[in-house]
Amino acid sequence: MSNYLVTGAAGFIGARTSEMLIEQGHTVVGIDNMNDAYDPRMKEYRLKKLQALSGFTFYKLDIAERSNVETLKRSNIHLDGVINLAARAGVRYSVENPWVFLESNIMGTLNMLELCRQSDCKKFILASTSSIYGANPPYPTPESASSSEPLQPYAASKKGAEALAHSYHHLYNIDVTVLRFFTVYGPAGRPDLAMFRFVQWITEGRPVHVYGDGEQSRGFTFIDDIGCGIIAALKPVGYEIINLGGHEVITINDLIKLIEEIAGKNANVDYGPPVKADMQSNWADVSKAREMLGWQPQVNLRDGLQSLVSWYNAERSWADKVLTP
Repeated sequence: MSNYLVTGAAGFIGARTSEMLIEQGHTVVGIDNMNDAYDPRMKEYRLKKLQALSGFTFYKLDIAERSNVETLKRSNIHLDGVINLAARAGVRYSVENPWVFLESNIMGTLNMLELCRQSDCKKFILASTSSIYGANPPYPTPESASSSEPLQPYAASKKGAEALAHSYHHLYNIDVTVLRFFTVYGPAGRPDLAMFRFVQWITEGRPVHVYGDGEQSRGFTFIDDIGCGIIAALKPVGYEIINLGGHEVITINDLIKLIEEIAGKNANVDYGPPVKADMQSNWADVSKAREMLGWQPQVNLRDGLQSLVSWYNAERSWADKVLTP
């Protein structure tokens, strides 16, 4: 079995991917700086679950700090692959503070590529984003669509990270899979994204804040399907960019109706002005993932939402207090 470094291990996708790797018999070295990009109680919850598993080792480090490359090298860890999921995410916040996005998403990626080079680790997975496709991509969006017109610093930083990864592939023969994630949801998801916020707000009878008229749409994919895609992407590919997710598209208004039905409660929707940094829609063409990785989403939206609502109700004693900006 293999040993993988997972950055952003206490994050939503990082934690579940780490769990799935360990379930398959691999060992995981997890890195996270445990920042407060969103309510840290969620990261602490995920990390506590991971630390109860044998085969998981944790380092509280910031990948944006160059000195941590040496820190990891000195630990003499043999790595079969680096799965770089650590990032500052969020299209709206990147407009307010673009500097932190460049530090984490570009400098952090550079440092992890350097770790691969210096440690002779030949496999690198980079988490990228559907936001990279800009304002008017074709739908469903293939990887060949233009990614040169990002709408905010978040997407721009991911474009830079992709370019860096390609340069290290070219120079040092590191095998790179860039995964462009669309909208991911599920238990213990990010509280700054719509799914968790809507479930919390509807369950607790709070106003449901919607930017714009609610007719914007998103393609959603369940967290376990994303984890399976990441693990499948560990295979040698050379350098490839592959969409993951976004296969089941729904408008925000219809999403709220579906959560109302599953939660058994009515929403009090508060519509506000649209946000310029937001995309109107996202919908992934995942045929390349199917062909190259043998990846096919298994969990439909209703079942995935039921899982999220059930998790929320089970953890409600603290999840109701998680901050949802």
